Amino acid sequence: MTVKHLSVEYDKVNERGTFSPGDTLSGKVTVVTSKEIKVQSLVVKAKGKAKVSWCEQEGQATVIHSNKKKYFNFEHIILQDKKKGDGSEIISPGRNVYPFNFVIPDTDMPSSYKGRWGTITYSLRAQLTQSVWLVQKTKTEFPFLTKSEFPFQQHATRITFYGSGRITMNVTSEKMGLKQGEAMGISVEVINGSARTVTPKFYLCEKQTFVAQSKRMVHTNDIFCGTGDSVPAETSWTVTKILSIPPQLPPTFFNCCMMKLEYRLKVLLLHSKVQDPEIKLPLVILLGSPKPLQQKPKRSIWFRKLPG
Repeated sequence: MTVKHLSVEYDKVNERGTFSPGDTLSGKVTVVTSKEIKVQSLVVKAKGKAKVSWCEQEGQATVIHSNKKKYFNFEHIILQDKKKGDGSEIISPGRNVYPFNFVIPDTDMPSSYKGRWGTITYSLRAQLTQSVWLVQKTKTEFPFLTKSEFPFQQHATRITFYGSGRITMNVTSEKMGLKQGEAMGISVEVINGSARTVTPKFYLCEKQTFVAQSKRMVHTNDIFCGTGDSVPAETSWTVTKILSIPPQLPPTFFNCCMMKLEYRLKVLLLHSKVQDPEIKLPLVILLGSPKPLQQKPKRSIWFRKLPG
């Protein structure tokens, strides 16, 4: 083919390589040709959209539930022939570079996200049209971060839940909000009045919720975080655990009308009974600061300061 290469690239505005509402998104479209060509148009588009879709069996029929929302859709015309169809615009042989820029709307939009049945994507698309039968396209996605933050981001909160029966479990969390890559302390006071040893296990519970056409679909995933020390029968003991949030885990969000992402901290006591006692604490995962890959999260010293 005459067109050897077509690509669209964006310029980074920070060390994350991410964009937020109000930022200017600039970049270039590169076209490499083996000889001079005539084209009808060369355009680049910037899009932001959310989309959910899943299938359900209703009787004998398979029903598709889907919904989508556009946050913005801009088009920048780089080349367009004067008569809209005669291919009067010329691209010279070799490497041709065309700059562009868009201003992202300064409105509340959710961050980029890929879930079980839904995605939130922000992308650039370039299209080179030589004729009705000869159209070439290319696409790249750019990471987008919302400006929305939770009001308790910097506040440490102690939350305690109480169990009942012969086994009592008091779980205290250092914080309600924790940044990606950070670590925090969890304290579990176990009063084991039973005749068996119990062992606490820790999980980070992820809950994805998707909504389309008045239907709701939920996907859950429990991430195992480790096991605490066992508590023998007829004894009381306080077990401590340092929970580290994986830096790649997506932050909590609620600012999309079709999907949301929530987390809980689950502490489960392994016991011989059919149902093991468990407690779930609310936890919001916040956007973390960029760090070198070799740097490890700092361990919490919260338990040294915790009053008796």
